[in-house]
Amino acid sequence: MKQVFEQCKIGGIALENRLMRSATWERMADEKGHLTEPLRRLYVNLAKSGIGLISTGYTRVLEEEQPNPQMMGIYDDSFVDEYRELVEDVHKENAKILMQLAYGGTKTDFRVGERLIYSPDTIPGPEGVAGTPASREDIARLVKAYADAAFRVKEAGFDAVQIHLAHHYLLNQFLSPHYNQRKDEYGGSLENRLRIVREIYEAVRECVGRDFPVWVKITCADFMEDGSSFEETVAMCREYENWGINAIEVSGNIHGKAEKLCGQIVEGKEIEKKGYFYEFAKVLAKEVKIPVILTGGIRSPEDMEEMLRDSEIQGFGLCRPLLAEPELVKRWKAGDRAPAKCIHCSKCRTKDGNHCIVFNKNAFSQNKL
Repeated sequence: MKQVFEQCKIGGIALENRLMRSATWERMADEKGHLTEPLRRLYVNLAKSGIGLISTGYTRVLEEEQPNPQMMGIYDDSFVDEYRELVEDVHKENAKILMQLAYGGTKTDFRVGERLIYSPDTIPGPEGVAGTPASREDIARLVKAYADAAFRVKEAGFDAVQIHLAHHYLLNQFLSPHYNQRKDEYGGSLENRLRIVREIYEAVRECVGRDFPVWVKITCADFMEDGSSFEETVAMCREYENWGINAIEVSGNIHGKAEKLCGQIVEGKEIEKKGYFYEFAKVLAKEVKIPVILTGGIRSPEDMEEMLRDSEIQGFGLCRPLLAEPELVKRWKAGDRAPAKCIHCSKCRTKDGNHCIVFNKNAFSQNKL
C-alpha cells in the first residue's frame, strides 16, 4: 500500500516522499526575473523542511510577458548559472526541484497598456483585460520561447520542467471554448484547441530529449457553462499520455473559491474537504497510466493516506499550508500528524506577494532580509 512518507518515483523523478510544494508566485525575484538571495533562501528552506519535490513559482518565457511584478524569468541564457547554483543547493538537502513555465496572458492587472499581451481571441480574461489575438507568427514565437526555456531548465540541472496549462492563463485559455472562439486551426474542435499545447510539447521534447521529465499542470474543468468540461479534460489527458507527458498535476479554475464550495456537486463531482479536486483526480488517475498529483485543500497525512489507499493518485501538492507553517512537513515526519493550521482563507495573496497573514506574519519580512 502506498504511503505518504516513502521513497518513490513519480513522473521520472526519484523522490524521498510523495509531497510536492506546488507553484506559487512569491514576488521575490528582481525586476528582470532573476533570483534574489531571499528567494534562493526560501527554496533552500523548503528543501530543508523535508518536502520531496519543489515547483518553482511560474516563470516567464518572454521578457515582456509579466502578469505579476517580480516574477521569475528564464527567457534568456543569463539565468542558467544562477539557477544551476539554486538546484545544487536544493539537491544538497535531498530534495528535488522542477521549474514551471507559463505565459500569463490576460489574467493580469499589471502594467496593462504598457506591453503586448497575447490572447487566443478577443474575450477578456478574468481580470477584465482583453489581449491581442495571437497570429500564427505569434504562436510560433511562443512555441520557440517555451522550447528555448525548457532547454535552459535542463541545462541548469532541474529535475523536470512543468508546462502550466491551468488557472485561466494563456494556454488554458486556448484549451477553453469560452476564451477560444478562433476560426482557424487553433480553435473550434478539441484537437484544434490542443494544437498549440501539442506544438509546444513537441518543441520542448525536441530540445530536452526523450528522457528528461516533462510535466503539465491542468485544471480539472473550467467550471463555466461554455468552458471546458471534465469530460474534455479526461480526453485531453489521454492525449498527454499518448504524447509522452510524464506526470499530470491536477488543480481547478475555482481554486480560490473551492473552500466555500466544499460539499457541493460541480461538474458531477463533489468538491471535497480532504482535497478539493480529489473526485476529479481519482477518475483521471484511473483513466491514464501516467502519475497524477492532486493539489488543492490538502490538510493532513491521514487524508492523503486515505486517498492513496482508495485511488491511483501518486502524490500531493501543497502551497498555502506551507505559507502558514514552513516546517509543516518536518512536523508530520516527526510524528505530529495534526492537520495543517492553514484555514484556506485565501488572504495570503497580498499586494506584497504570497505570505500567510494569519499564522506566520513574520515569515515574509524575514525572507526579505
